Amino acid sequence: MNEYRQKIWTSRLLLIVALGLAVIYLFPLYWMFVTSLKTGSDVFATPPALWPNVPKWSTYAEVWQSKNMARYMGNSLYIATGTMAITAILGTGCAYVLARYRNMWIDIGLFLVLMLQVLPASLMVTPLFVGFNQIGLLELPRTAVILALSAKTMPFFIILVRATFMSVPHELEEAALVDGNSRLGAFCNIVLPLARNGILVSAILIFMQAFGEFVYSKSMIQTSELQPASVGLNSFMGPNTNEWNKIMAFAMMYVMPILGIFILLQRRIVAGLTSGALK
Repeated sequence: MNEYRQKIWTSRLLLIVALGLAVIYLFPLYWMFVTSLKTGSDVFATPPALWPNVPKWSTYAEVWQSKNMARYMGNSLYIATGTMAITAILGTGCAYVLARYRNMWIDIGLFLVLMLQVLPASLMVTPLFVGFNQIGLLELPRTAVILALSAKTMPFFIILVRATFMSVPHELEEAALVDGNSRLGAFCNIVLPLARNGILVSAILIFMQAFGEFVYSKSMIQTSELQPASVGLNSFMGPNTNEWNKIMAFAMMYVMPILGIFILLQRRIVAGLTSGALK
């Protein structure tokens, strides 16, 4: 009986700790939303109010029109979709090879993939900028950003999808080969459908990461009409910045699509991330 009570109290304690961490993590998002509804004077009021007396919802419409938010969001969507497509198409085949064929060269390739994952974007942006400039790719700045992001996110995608492919029994492919399928046919008809959940979730994570990208876009896209929302948000900032309510309104409209995707697909995302954990 004492052991049962101990388990209950342990579960309750862990729940309290989890709720406390969730509050700490979500409070900045809540404060960003509250600040977006305040007037300029209320933002600097002391002590700050946890909720404005008269919420100013018109700030969102004002920011959407004055900052041409639709253009920024469209550019972010274009870059994120292009990055996701290239990474998913090329990374799926690479992950399959690393999962199914094991030899010294494959191990070296996997090691190089893991090494690429640790390189920060701030370190890679200068050589990429110089290389793209020499081949004239900067004349298509959004394409340059997509290629740079695809190279950056590819290791992460490969690592996740490789674990998913390793969870698919190799015997199923052998049976398909015995039935007359080619290696490509076995991959497309057997392996790919079984691994589609992990591939889909990994592609969604790549989309979310690319949607919030800033470093490459800020460095390679100089035309404001082609810049994504992350760079547009940075345009608010300056030495005399005081319109924090408008900045927070812009930020809320920017992050809401990503939050919506995560909330709607959270179970599938967790299932996909753990699909390769157990065989």
